[in-house]
Order: sequence, then C-alpha cells, then structure tokens
Amino acid sequence: MTQKIKDKNSGTERPRGNLWMVKVWMVKAVTLVFSAVIVAAGTAAYAGVLENGDLYIPADEITETATFYPMTVEGTEMEIFAVRAPDGTIRTAFNTCQVCYGSGRAYYKQAGNFFVCQNCGNRFRTSDIEIIRGGCNPVPITAQYKTVDDKGITIAKDFLTRAKGIFVNWKTR
Repeated sequence: MTQKIKDKNSGTERPRGNLWMVKVWMVKAVTLVFSAVIVAAGTAAYAGVLENGDLYIPADEITETATFYPMTVEGTEMEIFAVRAPDGTIRTAFNTCQVCYGSGRAYYKQAGNFFVCQNCGNRFRTSDIEIIRGGCNPVPITAQYKTVDDKGITIAKDFLTRAKGIFVNWKTR
C-alpha cells in the first residue's frame, strides 16, 4: 500500500514519493505541448507583422468598425486600417491623407459610416475607401498592392516600405 502525506496548504492527502511528481510533470508537459500546437495552428488567425515583414489581417477580424494596425517600417511609425464597407467588401487604407499627410495631423478617426481627417475635417464615406483616389481621403491600398483570400489580407513589406514617406511627419502635432 502506498503511503500518503497530508499537504500543508490544502489539507488534502496525496501519494508519497517521486511517482506522484512524475505524473504531475507529465500532465504539465502534455498541456504545454498541446497549447503550443494550438497556438501554432492559430498563428495566422492573429493580425500582425509576419516574420518576412508583411502585414497580415484576418478577414474575420474586420467589421463595420475600423480596426487600426500600427506598425514600424524601417524606423517610421505608420498605420493601416481595414473596415467592412456597407456592401460587405473589405476596404484597406493607410491612415493618412493624400493631401494633408505632411501636416502632422493627417490621420483619420471613424465617426459612424464616415472617416474624418483630423487635419482639415473632411469627411469620407466608408464605401468610398479604396474607390476614390486623390484629394483629401485615406491613401488607398488597392488590389494590386495586397493579396486577398477567404482567410485574410496580406500587404507586402516592399509596398509598406515604399509608402513610409507619407508617414514621416505623421501624428507629430
């Protein structure tokens, strides 16, 4: 018969000896391995910069309320946003204005179905993001600069690097 000892903290009895400790550590190890497998399988389910520098945005994370993705590219702070337009399509843009970007206040905040430039106050409809180019509106990230599939959107590091100039003076005032 196995001897039992009483745990000082919980008052419960447990088997005495190393076998009990081996079992506890085995359970911990198995839990850790399964956790690692689950996390590895779900890595692509989280937005962020991939190892190669591309930005990945999962499609199921995008709603009618914009999600902003701040990042640093070669020392330059920048931000991209993704939003689901009223027609159900996903729209992406750099969170800076095509006209005001050098002002230091050229970024957008969402107000309902509009994006408002924090520099000049112009309002831009969600449904116009990626469609209308030029003028005071978010800098679009069109189909030629991203890869879209059922699971998400990938924006290449090379494109992000080329665009960093529009963020040199971003949010400085």
